[in-house]
Amino acid sequence: MVELLPSILSADFAHLADEVQAAEAGGGTVIHFDVMDGHFVPNLTIGPPVLKSLRKVTALPIDCHMMIENPDDFIEEFADAGADWMSVHYEACRHLHRTLEHISQHGMRPGVVINPATEVDLLIPVLGMVHHVLVMSVNPGFGGQSFIPYSLKKIRRLTELRRELACSFRIEVDGGVAHDTIAQVVEAGAELLVAGSAVFADGRAEQNVRELLQLAQTAAAE
Repeated sequence: MVELLPSILSADFAHLADEVQAAEAGGGTVIHFDVMDGHFVPNLTIGPPVLKSLRKVTALPIDCHMMIENPDDFIEEFADAGADWMSVHYEACRHLHRTLEHISQHGMRPGVVINPATEVDLLIPVLGMVHHVLVMSVNPGFGGQSFIPYSLKKIRRLTELRRELACSFRIEVDGGVAHDTIAQVVEAGAELLVAGSAVFADGRAEQNVRELLQLAQTAAAE
């Protein structure tokens, strides 16, 4: 089943509760929460205090995408703040297996992320222990970037590996997912579709989520 994960990186933070509720009303099923430290990626965003506040206004799962160095140092704090899922970058984790175990031990569903220049097959040793694999279809750090077409090949490869290895991870895509790209992303095999600018940029979050989901569901049914 395809799901739409509104990314609050593109939301109006002065009205964050209203933005999230509108996206939920449109059919969003998981809230995507981007954490950036200004080191692993060239941007600074939000942390546990915002997550804790967000937890008060939605019962939806919150998916924390940790674009930071040393994510192990923050796993417990984000779990305590109310995160449900947590994904960490292959490129940032010196001991990835241990980090994923640490996430699970704190009651969150673990995910692994790969940047555009990282090949999928490098993840084979941990595919059996993750809830989701997040394919970055833009270079991480900023919203509103254009979709990188090579990402489709990586999504297709993940679907092959899931079948070959008898794994159950879900395939998530983040970056440039919009009205003109969402169908091809779904056709390639993605199920968890992160959209930020396409949801929040024009102040029509509820309608945009409905439209994106309709396009995704139509592509999935074909």
